[in-house]
Amino acid sequence: MKTYKKYTYIPAPPEEVYLAMTKEQSIKLWTGAEVEFTEEPGTEFSFWDGDISGKNLEFEYGKKIVQQWYFGEENEPSIVTIKLHEDKKGTSVEFVQTNIPETDYEEFTAGINEYYLGGLADFFDE
Repeated sequence: MKTYKKYTYIPAPPEEVYLAMTKEQSIKLWTGAEVEFTEEPGTEFSFWDGDISGKNLEFEYGKKIVQQWYFGEENEPSIVTIKLHEDKKGTSVEFVQTNIPETDYEEFTAGINEYYLGGLADFFDE
């Protein structure tokens, strides 16, 4: 199992980035796909028609989101911690994911970069 860590700069205040990542309507806009999401610990969510699914563990307004992402039945759930740090005129998004299966690592992290973090960054660039 591997851990992935990535920082992404977003030209918007942490509160705005947080809202974009926790409000179902906003998530639909930057993922461009079907989403099920409730900003409440213990609720299950899904992005991209279930390509990514899991459970919300913790929310700290404008600062932090902690989730469990599922990788099939046989794997331990993966923990994703997203921290929002104020940075100059915007936000530095710190994305850390643990327990990524070795076999999925390359493909999965490329997808995270392009679609998840990339989609979010593009949303604020326009």
